[in-house]
Amino acid sequence: MRLTLAVHAQLYTIHSFSPDTEIPASIFSQPMFFIGKTREELSVVVPSDLALESLEQEDDWRCLEILGPLGFSMTGILSRISTTLAEANISIFAISTFDTDYILVKKDTLEAAKAALKQKQYQVIDY
Repeated sequence: MRLTLAVHAQLYTIHSFSPDTEIPASIFSQPMFFIGKTREELSVVVPSDLALESLEQEDDWRCLEILGPLGFSMTGILSRISTTLAEANISIFAISTFDTDYILVKKDTLEAAKAALKQKQYQVIDY
């Protein structure tokens, strides 16, 4: 099966907060956001135009969405894509939802990521 990845035009920022931080209400009005919480930290991914007061932040991420939905019986998708990008020396930040996976790459590595994926027969389109 030939998978398609859609490149989002939006830039994203990854924020780190202490785990007891109250989640800012402004996050919930964003068109897309991700929140992950553990005992050690609270991570938030939001469009870069939303300014947040976090402990640390990483700016300038681009999002590649694996167009789905992907069934839970489909195995190795994220592994194959992350291996392809690792072989091209491209760091990723991966996020999974019920329906699909999202891979964030730094904006200055996006073109190299697209080229590496296309070389492995993935279709990469602009969203």
